[in-house]
Amino acid sequence: MKRKRSLVRRTAAAVAAGAAALTLAACGGADAGGSAGHGGHIASASASAPASAPASQGRHNAADVAFAKGMIPHHRQAVEMADLAPERAGSPEVEKLAAEIKKAQDPEIRTLSGWLTSWGEEVPADDAATDHSTHGMEGMDGMMTDQEMRGLEDASGEAFDTAFLELMIKHHEGAVAMARTEQTDGAHAPAKKMAGEIITSQSAEIERMNRLLGKG
Repeated sequence: MKRKRSLVRRTAAAVAAGAAALTLAACGGADAGGSAGHGGHIASASASAPASAPASQGRHNAADVAFAKGMIPHHRQAVEMADLAPERAGSPEVEKLAAEIKKAQDPEIRTLSGWLTSWGEEVPADDAATDHSTHGMEGMDGMMTDQEMRGLEDASGEAFDTAFLELMIKHHEGAVAMARTEQTDGAHAPAKKMAGEIITSQSAEIERMNRLLGKG
């Protein structure tokens, strides 16, 4: 009798062990399949990550960097010129125009600087607009020379108005040319949008300044 009970127990244990082995095998297969499945999903996600990363970071290229680095000192000089108008302008129209130029370009300087910082690029120094000899911008893109700036500082009344308008037209024409290059060669959508706004607004101001000079 004892032998019979022992045989039953051994048989039950063997059955249980077999069932456990089958269960483990099934789980192992599921895990293996699951791992392969997750592994395939992760690999797929990893493969797609590089494509989505630039979109989230804002794609840009060398032309965008050049646009920002060139336009910052260019705008700073325009603001510097505009700051002379309240005490020197003889015409209220010229003084008003100068105020509008400063109001438009100050925020753009901040935006351009923010882009360069986010791209890991150096923002031009604050004195870049006046110290032309250090970066080769003198006479380029409508930038005023030191001599022209001193002449504007020394002028007043009608002489200031004429000099301001003539120099600012040249300055704006340079900015429009830079903006057109950005629209053609740039990749950063916000920078290209700003370039379009610069072309529109400064082209209109050029026409306005020519009218004030009696050329329109």
